[in-house]
Amino acid sequence: MATVELRFSALPEHVRTARLVAAAVARRAGVDEAVLDEVRLAVGEACSRAVGLHELHGVTAPIRVVLIEDEKKFSIEVSDEAPHAVTIGAPGAGSGAAHIPVPVTPDEAAAEEDDEMGLAVISGLVDDVEVSADETGGVIRMSWPPTTPAPVL
Repeated sequence: MATVELRFSALPEHVRTARLVAAAVARRAGVDEAVLDEVRLAVGEACSRAVGLHELHGVTAPIRVVLIEDEKKFSIEVSDEAPHAVTIGAPGAGSGAAHIPVPVTPDEAAAEEDDEMGLAVISGLVDDVEVSADETGGVIRMSWPPTTPAPVL
């Protein structure tokens, strides 16, 4: 299993670099050429979302992108350190779940709508996607099956 980790300042101009690195590593992992555009778009959307969240909340920590290549799948994790709304309690539990939102300003409400649109785009591009978040940050995990054997290096 090979792993590449990329960290970049939460600036929009670094998103392009993350897309290019993700496409290069995906190609090396054996992801089908026809799917590489989806990889680029999904990574770009996830990184743009993370940059926007960092800018909105004044987070200076870097965005983290981890590219994991193994025999069964190629995975990408995009992590941010921005606060997200938190749900307490398990859904369906007897006491019910309580949703405790982070305080919302008009700018944050607009950003939340953009965030939901970005997640919808990612879900449309990637069959295997998982989003998790809490008050300390969030992670988008995406994966694609390789269609060709990865080259031995």
